[in-house]
Amino acid sequence: MRLLRRIVARFVALVRADTAGVRAGFVALCVSAATGLIAGITLGAIDHTLADLPGLLILVPAAVGMRGNVFGALGSRLGTSVHTGTFRLSRRLDTEVGQHIGAAVLLSISLSWILAVAAKAIAAATGHGSISVADYMVISVIGGLIPIVVVLAITIGVTAVGVRRGWDVDNVAAPVVTAAADSITLPSLWLATHLVGGSGAFVPIVAAACTVFGLASLAAGLRAKALPITRRVVQESVPVLIVSGVISMFAGLTIQGRFGALSRFQILFVLIPPLLSLSGSLAGILSSRLATKLHLGTLDPRRLSLRAIGEDLVLVYLLSTMIFAILGLGAAGIAGALDLSAPSIVEVVATSLIAGLGATTLTNIVGYAGALATYRLELDPDNFGIPLTAACSDLLGAIALMLTIVALGLAS
Repeated sequence: MRLLRRIVARFVALVRADTAGVRAGFVALCVSAATGLIAGITLGAIDHTLADLPGLLILVPAAVGMRGNVFGALGSRLGTSVHTGTFRLSRRLDTEVGQHIGAAVLLSISLSWILAVAAKAIAAATGHGSISVADYMVISVIGGLIPIVVVLAITIGVTAVGVRRGWDVDNVAAPVVTAAADSITLPSLWLATHLVGGSGAFVPIVAAACTVFGLASLAAGLRAKALPITRRVVQESVPVLIVSGVISMFAGLTIQGRFGALSRFQILFVLIPPLLSLSGSLAGILSSRLATKLHLGTLDPRRLSLRAIGEDLVLVYLLSTMIFAILGLGAAGIAGALDLSAPSIVEVVATSLIAGLGATTLTNIVGYAGALATYRLELDPDNFGIPLTAACSDLLGAIALMLTIVALGLAS
């Protein structure tokens, strides 16, 4: 009880110190949960497409997660700019903000192509039947164009509004951007699947154009000598985004391998996108706050100390408990409204809480260690924190969800 009172006291003190920022962060997480549920309904509705295009589920978590990684990291960098007093909106590409935006666009295009190739390679290496590499390229690159425009606009808009209203952008950007990436990328990928599957030269020609587009974007980012910030962000981000994408693909393989367990209750399918998204967003909040502290010199990168990040952990875990309970209740409500098969409301909420808190805990450890390690290596933690935590949350969230389903006896 004494420990609980201390935790509550620290949370109350944190809320009083930044009431607007904490409120905005919680509202952002609620928006993320709502849009994640919409993405979950979309995922459940396209199960026939996943069946018709074998191996597509390998690409989906990576493609969706990559968009959140790229623009979530952009939000983190813009948040750091706000805290350091260098944030200025401008149409010029050579400004600090302009270079960050340019890097995000080039990364999103080039990584779409790279992930398509990686998805085909992983499918072949693991012995899973899959669509052709040309089909992967068309779906990934063409399906990523709409999210680039929309999620970029949302990222900039959230930052600008946060500056005007005095919010802590680190608390808001990750949940909102991740939610936008989930809810927009999945339908966009589904639309792109209508371009593949036929015979003839159309798909190979479009895939060739996607290859040129993707490689040109990568080269432009890596060789942008006149834009040093863009070049540095691209050079530092490409390796970690590839690794995070591959990790997310194994999350797809994990989910694909447990289709039978998920098929017993339709609502479990709906829970997947918001649960993975929220655990990544919460760890992203921690990662963004730590990156800002490292840049400001208020966190010692040479010491592993929970005391130094105590307030941040209290904030993340109390937000986690509330949001995963809300997610469970929301999922149960959707099951009733749409007549989806589901276990009892208590079991749905328990699944959301146990799997969500478990995934968030493991991802927080990765995010904390990653932030300190990248800063020690003289790299920018803003470029690594969001992608690292988001990718790990995909895989760890998928594993945590499957283990929770089995533990609660919900598997078929």
